Amino acid sequence: MSEPKTIESNQNGIHDNLEMVVKRHLHSRFQRPFPDYSIAAFESVNDIVQRFDGPIILDSYCGVGESTANIAKVNPEALIIGVDKSLHRLQKHDTHYRHDDCNNYLLVRADLDDFWRQAVDAGWQLQQHYLLYPNPWPKSAHLKRRCHGSPLFPYLLELGGKLEVRSNWRLYIEEFCFALELAGHPSSVEHFHYSEPITPFERKYSAAKQDLWRCVASLD
Repeated sequence: MSEPKTIESNQNGIHDNLEMVVKRHLHSRFQRPFPDYSIAAFESVNDIVQRFDGPIILDSYCGVGESTANIAKVNPEALIIGVDKSLHRLQKHDTHYRHDDCNNYLLVRADLDDFWRQAVDAGWQLQQHYLLYPNPWPKSAHLKRRCHGSPLFPYLLELGGKLEVRSNWRLYIEEFCFALELAGHPSSVEHFHYSEPITPFERKYSAAKQDLWRCVASLD
């Protein structure tokens, strides 16, 4: 993996439009129809979830799935689902990252813009939800591409559980906390230290001595 770059942004603080954008999304529903491939991908996973009698943990933007396997290892009683839209990244899992001693996780290729909405419609309630180093979209013009500025943010909240978001860009976590507060879920920015990295990005950021940040919130 290449050397991580320092995040550069034309924002000096929380986006001026964030409050307006979040409040608008909290009072509206995202109506884009589900394409056939999204329906097929979700149905294959939902069938497993509906038969599983235990806690569900979602690892969104799981990439190569190393985090999914590591989360599964420390939560043997739960079903862990890693979701990413990149087939290229997911195909690396079995070769480099699979934990053969864990049989309580699965990976699915899906667009989270559809997957979160489908999970809400299917009545999923998560025990935990991880967003580990999502694309920060640091340009000011890309606010609505960030998870907390997206029209999908309300669906993220409706999935419930303990939410943990990690980033190497403090402002991203500050904005996420701000959005959570607007939605009635207080959280705070934490300077994050770990004993062992659980994703390739954490390993890369650690080697580069970059600071990491997170927020944790209860969405129940």
